[in-house]
Amino acid sequence: MNAPMILLLAATQIAGLPLDVLPKQDLPATGCAAYLWTATEQRSLVAVASAEPGRLRLSLDGAIIDLPRTAQRGAANFGLSETTEYAAAGIHATLDLTIETRGDLVKGAAVPDGALRLDRDGKDGVVVPVTGLVGCSG
Repeated sequence: MNAPMILLLAATQIAGLPLDVLPKQDLPATGCAAYLWTATEQRSLVAVASAEPGRLRLSLDGAIIDLPRTAQRGAANFGLSETTEYAAAGIHATLDLTIETRGDLVKGAAVPDGALRLDRDGKDGVVVPVTGLVGCSG
């Protein structure tokens, strides 16, 4: 299994979650990415799912990691599937997204509903409700 790419940063933990807030993320050089916030009263950027290369960016334990895509199921919009699995080095994530196009969004779409499931070897799993936007470059 591939090792995740890791970048260190000053972490801001999200209360009650094993995830940290991601700093501002740029649009991909090509293609699309889903920018996902916690679907709670206090919205925090928690994940970015890139269509190509297929990867999920998270912040865990003070480090930004990129998990490679391992499987995808369901209809695809903007290069992102309804259900996508990611995994590397004892970390497994499943992302379920509802992607909706809207007339007021150019080069992207809304993610009104989603869930991020995170499982790490030897630790309790967690499911985080998410919401967000898909942004595309070019």
